[in-house]
Amino acid sequence: MIVAVHGGAGLWRVEERIKQEVKKALAAAISEGLLAAERGSALDAVVAAVEYMEKSGLFNAGYGSVYAIDGRVYMDAGVMDGRSKRAGAVAAVEGVKSAVRLARYVLENTDHVIISGEGARLLAAKTGLLEASYKFYTEEKNKRFQEVVQEARRGNWHYKRVAEFFGDTVGAVALDRDGNLAAATSTGGVWLKWPGRIGDSPIPGAGFWAENGVGAFSATGVGEVIIMSALSLRARDELIKTGDIGVAVEKAIGFVTESYGPNTAGIIGIDSKGRPAYAYNTKAMARGWGKRGEIYVDL
Repeated sequence: MIVAVHGGAGLWRVEERIKQEVKKALAAAISEGLLAAERGSALDAVVAAVEYMEKSGLFNAGYGSVYAIDGRVYMDAGVMDGRSKRAGAVAAVEGVKSAVRLARYVLENTDHVIISGEGARLLAAKTGLLEASYKFYTEEKNKRFQEVVQEARRGNWHYKRVAEFFGDTVGAVALDRDGNLAAATSTGGVWLKWPGRIGDSPIPGAGFWAENGVGAFSATGVGEVIIMSALSLRARDELIKTGDIGVAVEKAIGFVTESYGPNTAGIIGIDSKGRPAYAYNTKAMARGWGKRGEIYVDL
């Protein structure tokens, strides 16, 4: 069994204390994923790992999600089961305890792949996943919101800068004892996004992909770039072509850099033999992986 996670690719210009908190959260998320895999499956593992990061408030996902241009919090998340090659996702949903758990509900209990907005909230109400809106707001984020609004008014704001602040999208990939693969990704989007904007995190083949016998991937970065690059599916295709998970993710990110420029994306992956890899074209990427008795994290 192996679980790999990421907490976003970007500049990560934060003080050392926060870096250490992030590393600690990554390690704890890996531990949660491994425990879930021991009790269940790869799908259990990625949901547990991502849910831990959503709840930590340290990343741009779950309770740490950033604000849209209307000052509200809209979340996206997606999961994929490599055994069935089915996916479930939610998009532009407000006030849910765990977007990744809601995405899993879509996967396992509906005939759909993506459910968004009020439809996703209806499902959250049905499953006991609704949360009080105030829990997604903090004084720190309120202050940052005012700052980015002022920057935008001066014409100095761009999506590529979003990862400089707080964290970024979170994700996990896992391989269980039976050889099943799974992937999950969750995000609060980008600062000042338009209400209803949907990024890559709930899009199979863009923000995530899992396929037994091949590999599992979770992406992070500028959602529009990742969607147009079909980043996770591109990495999957490179893995089939080269047979090397490290080469596969490097080639996929190389395509993104060549097509859309640097400071745009990162990706983690594992192959069907449990070999992990990562690549990014940003200054840094919060990431880690672990198996029984061994956990590695870096930022």
